[in-house]
Amino acid sequence: MSDPLPDYYKILEVSPTATQQQIRDAYKKQALKSHPDRVPSDSPERPARTKKFQRINDAYYTLSDPSRRRDYDSARTYSSYSSSFNTDDPEEEEIPRNHPKTSGSFPWSAFGFGGGAKTQNQEETFSNDQFGGVFEEMLREEGMAEGDHAAPTSKFWGVVGGLSGGAMGFIVANFPGAIAGAVAGNRLGAVRDTRGKSVYSVFQELPQGDKARLLSQLAAKVFAHAVGS
Repeated sequence: MSDPLPDYYKILEVSPTATQQQIRDAYKKQALKSHPDRVPSDSPERPARTKKFQRINDAYYTLSDPSRRRDYDSARTYSSYSSSFNTDDPEEEEIPRNHPKTSGSFPWSAFGFGGGAKTQNQEETFSNDQFGGVFEEMLREEGMAEGDHAAPTSKFWGVVGGLSGGAMGFIVANFPGAIAGAVAGNRLGAVRDTRGKSVYSVFQELPQGDKARLLSQLAAKVFAHAVGS
């Protein structure tokens, strides 16, 4: 028996008639809300958050592309139609049925990046990469990233400095590396060395507590925009 078809609209908390922009906005909110880095790495919540984050990314991967979304909607319609013919009679259940194939001719589990024979590491890598692109878009909107490679701006470094409890961001953004290292020590040097990378690459190298606080701040801004729109 194939796995049940996941309800990606329910996972993203949007209507099946949602526009592509509404789906993207919903992904931002759900991904920020459930991101594993919002809790410590040894938190008992971490495994459940990771699984939910992967489901959210599967949903967005499927619904963000018009072609994949059409295939999914066709399969979803057929799944709903065929379920109306389910029977409680065990004898009838043993009778083989010739079901029509869905668009694309693949099982429900093939929807989303998580479908098919993929490892947990591959799934986590995909989820992080997909989130990274949207994360950089959100930071651009907040003036914290710029350019084709989403380089961190002085505003981003300022926020990082605030998260870490001081003027570290200001020092990193405005002074030569030798002076910065002499003033702030090894930890600042480690962050300073990330200059030239994308803002998401820098984010991934931040201490766990700083990542959690930055995600919380960004989530608050995204949810505030949603309420005000």
